[in-house]
Parts: sequence; structure tokens; C-alpha cells
Amino acid sequence: MMEKDAKIYVAGHRGMVGSAIVRCLKQQGYGHLVTRTHRELDLCRQDAVEAFFAEEAPEYVFLAAAKVGGIGANEASPADFMWDNMTMEMNVIHAAWAIGCKKLEFLGSSCIYPRMAPQPMKESCLLTSELEWTNEAYALAKISGLKYCEYLNRQYGTDYISVMPTNLYGPNDNYHPTNSHVLPALIRRFHEAKVNKDPFVTCWGDGSALREFLYVDDLADLCVFLMNHYSGSETVNAGTGKEIRIKALAELVAGVVGYEGEIRWDLSKPNGTPRKLLDVSKAEEMGWTYQTSLKNGIRLAYEDFLAHFV
Repeated sequence: MMEKDAKIYVAGHRGMVGSAIVRCLKQQGYGHLVTRTHRELDLCRQDAVEAFFAEEAPEYVFLAAAKVGGIGANEASPADFMWDNMTMEMNVIHAAWAIGCKKLEFLGSSCIYPRMAPQPMKESCLLTSELEWTNEAYALAKISGLKYCEYLNRQYGTDYISVMPTNLYGPNDNYHPTNSHVLPALIRRFHEAKVNKDPFVTCWGDGSALREFLYVDDLADLCVFLMNHYSGSETVNAGTGKEIRIKALAELVAGVVGYEGEIRWDLSKPNGTPRKLLDVSKAEEMGWTYQTSLKNGIRLAYEDFLAHFV
């Protein structure tokens, strides 16, 4: 168990996941949190990261910092996604090990699993077949991070764990018009179409792909839970165990936003992985389950979008 007065470093505290972890830690009474903005600490600079860890010596680390984006961004900049993510995670994990950090939690992504993995995807299906090509670079970087944690545990007896979330959404999401993930992209697109009174909205693919979505505050709750209750080199899936077709998701988002126009589909654009459903039985067996329904979560996310991005 993390002591309430322990020094805890949350890497990426301004991002969607990191900010949710900070909220959760504060709600649970953890008061000694250490954070740094990108301007204050560039995690891609090894010398700066090592100096930070030597000075602050955090006892626990949540590694939520990452370069993220949707299908378009991953396709356009695979080298950037691999370099930035591998460099950040290796710098932080290695520096934490060097100063004797008690425990580290690495945040990955469900895209680490094979494109055609048996559904729902168990943690054990990692590296059993080829990855989805549209985000392969990002997936390889995340696989490297979780494997480095595993190897440190094996070689040096560290207590470094990994969590693999499904598709996330919620406060502080990225609503960039081209580089965002599907759910925030839909929220922005339908909101702008409603404001502009557009007769139709065009979405990528044919809407047949199946996806699972987890509200980010539910993920944060799991992250803190695992830091206190789990030790092991195998990753832990974070999700709801429920999926929805992108077509149905678009209709749900349009309904929450209040857009009443037509939804069209651009068949020239990729669908991405056909299906990505996580097996969350491991987390459930430890006593954790998600709390926020998809419709209510979308409503909360849209309220945050209106408050901060409009």
C-alpha cells in the first residue's frame, strides 16, 4: 500500500489520464504529489530526467506521459510516435530504477495486442501474431515499455507493473480536428455541425468496427487500486468488457450532442482494427469494476468539452 504521505510522481499530469490519476490520488488523501510540465521537464531528454529523479527521489511513479493520436496521426507520423514514446518511457523507467523507486506503474494501450487476436483479448495474447498496421509504431513503443518493466522485475527484483487501457475518453481529452481519437473527434464534429446547422456529417470507414470505451476517471481508480493491490510482470487490462459498433457510437454521440442531421460514411478511409475488446476478468477477480456507463460518460465528456474547448 502507498503511504498517504509518500512522494508520488505523476508523469503526464496535464494529459487526460495523468490529470485523472491526480484527481483520484487527491480524493483518496494522497497529498505529496510531484508534477512537472513539459516546459519544466522534457521527458525525451535523458540528462534532464535523471537529474529530476536524483533531486526529487519519488517513491512511487505513475507513467502516464505519452504522445497519442488517432488513426490519421499514427499513419502520418509513425517515426515520431515510436521515437517520442520509446524515449520518454525508457528515460523515466530507467531513472526510477536508478534511484531505487519503490514501485512504478506503466500505462500502455490495448493496441499492443495482435490485430486478429481472439476476442475478448486476454493479457496472455501479447505478441502471438501481427499488430494492426495503422498504429504499429505506437504499439511497438508501448510493448517495449511494458517489457522493460518485466525485465527489470526479472533481473533486479523491482515491483514495476503495467496497465493496458482500452479506448479512453473524458475530461482533458484531445479534441484536435485531425489528431484526436474517435470518440472526442465525434463529439467535436457533431457539436460543430449542430452549431453550423450542417445537413450531414461524414465519418471515417463504414461504421462496422467494434470498439470498447472506458471513462478516464474509472481508469484512474483502477490505476490507484492496482498500485496498492497488485504486483506482477504480466500486464492488467483496463476496460468495461462491453463493445459498440462505431456506427452506433456515432448515433449515440449525435444524440447526446443534440445533432439531428444525417450521418454519412467515407468508405475510402480505414476502419482500423475490426474489433478490440479486452478480457477484464483479471481486474474483476481482484475486486475492481468500472462505474460509468457509456452514455453518461459521453454526457460528462461533452459537458467538459463545452466548458473548456468552446
